[in-house]
Amino acid sequence: MASIEHRPVRDGEVASLIELWKACDLVRPWNDPEKDIAFARSGPASDVLVALDGDLVIASVMVGHDGHRGIVYYVATHPGYQRKGLGKATMRAAEHWLTQRGVWKLNLLVRAENEAVRGFYEALGYEVEPRLCMARKLIHD
Repeated sequence: MASIEHRPVRDGEVASLIELWKACDLVRPWNDPEKDIAFARSGPASDVLVALDGDLVIASVMVGHDGHRGIVYYVATHPGYQRKGLGKATMRAAEHWLTQRGVWKLNLLVRAENEAVRGFYEALGYEVEPRLCMARKLIHD
């Protein structure tokens, strides 16, 4: 695939971005995508990067950091554009965004049953680390 530019999402592209996430089965009932996008765009420690083909959002990654480590969410490639290197380019855009801010390590979460995605990240050089992820909901919907 020809070189594609990744840049922060713009207001008029949010609906197309959410459609991409739905097409990639990333939207969950307990996560409001509009709220997630607005929150990621609200400060300097996170953003949502997109790649477009015309007006169509064809790739995305929500990227951010906590001052110590980077993390990505909503990594998506439009089904019609998959297996052309766009996913790899999207992850490299997230890595670049983080390194430009001095972040030296990126962590990501993959559902254990999602073997295809795990293989994708392993091919990019990511590896499973022996960690236990724990969480506690602070604000209930």
